[in-house]
Amino acid sequence: MLTAIASICIFLVVVLIHEAGHFFMAKSVGIRVNEFSIGMGPKVYQKEKNETKYSLRLLPIGGYVSMEGEDEESTDPNSFNNASVWSRIKVIVAGALMNFVLAIVLLTIVSFAIGTPTTEIEKSFNEKLMAGDKIVSINQVEIKKWEDITKTISKSDKNKNLQFVVNRDKENINIDIEPKIEDGKIIVGIQPKMEKNILTAIKNGFMQTKMFLMAMFEFIGNVFQGQVKTNDISGPVGVVKEIGNATKMGVFNVLLLAAFISVNLGFFNLLPIPALDGGRLLFLIIELVRGKPIDSNKEGMVHFVGFIVLMSLILFITYKDIVKLF
Repeated sequence: MLTAIASICIFLVVVLIHEAGHFFMAKSVGIRVNEFSIGMGPKVYQKEKNETKYSLRLLPIGGYVSMEGEDEESTDPNSFNNASVWSRIKVIVAGALMNFVLAIVLLTIVSFAIGTPTTEIEKSFNEKLMAGDKIVSINQVEIKKWEDITKTISKSDKNKNLQFVVNRDKENINIDIEPKIEDGKIIVGIQPKMEKNILTAIKNGFMQTKMFLMAMFEFIGNVFQGQVKTNDISGPVGVVKEIGNATKMGVFNVLLLAAFISVNLGFFNLLPIPALDGGRLLFLIIELVRGKPIDSNKEGMVHFVGFIVLMSLILFITYKDIVKLF
C-alpha cells in the first residue's frame, strides 16, 4: 500500500509540474488553454475561469494541458499554431525546465535536511585521528571540502602511508596514517561533521541535478555505442519497484528518487523523438530555419508513427520488467 501511495504521489507531482510548465508559459505568451487537468480518465469536478477549464479526473496518474490549435488547425488568433515560433518553442521547452526546477528543489530539501559534510571529523575509528580534528591537507593536497578528502584518498598509493595535516586545538599537526584496504578501496575510518546551511544546500541541489543530467547524456552515449541492453532499461513497473525499495529506506530516499525521475522525464521529453516535446521542438526549429512551417498533416503523421513506436517500446519494456519480477 505504501509503495502504491508513494508511486501515485511521485508520478502525479512529476507529471503535473511538467504540464504546469506548459500551462503557465502558454498563458504568459497569450496562447489559449482550453483545459488544465489534474489526473486522467472520467471527470470528477470541473470549473471554468478565463476561458480555461480546470478539471479533476478520477485516475491520479499525472494530468495534461489542452491548448487551442496544438494538434489541429484553428483560426483563433490566440491558438498555439498561430503563435510566433519563439512563443511555441518557449511553451514546449517549459515543461522539461520545470522538471529540472523540481529536481533542484527536492535535492535542496534533502541536502539541507541531511546536512553537508564538512572537513571536520565527527567520529573517528582511527586511533591517530580524533573527533573535532579539521583536516587541512592530505599528501600535500589542500583540503577545502569533504569531496577533496574522498578524492585525494581514493587516488593515493595503496602501498604508502597517508600524510595528514589536521588542525587540533588551533594547532596544525602532522599525522602519518596507515590506510586499510577493503574491497580494493582505501579506508581511513572517519565520519564527517554535517553542517546545515541553506546556501550550501541550494548549491548542492544544482550540482546534483547537473550530475543526474550528465548521467543521462552518458546513458545516451552508451546506447549509441551498443553498451546498453534491454535489461538495463526500466519502464513503469520497474520504476514502481524502485519506489517501493526507496520507501523502505526512508522519505529522503523517496525524494532523491523523485528528483531523479523528474530529471529523466525532462531530459527524455526533450530528445528529438516524434510524439515527444523534443520532436515538436525539432519541427519548430526547422520552421525557424526555413521561414515556414512543415505541412501539418505530414507533421501529424510523423508524430502518430512516433507515438505508435513509443507505445510499442513501452509495452516491450513493461513486459521485460514483469518478467524480472518472477
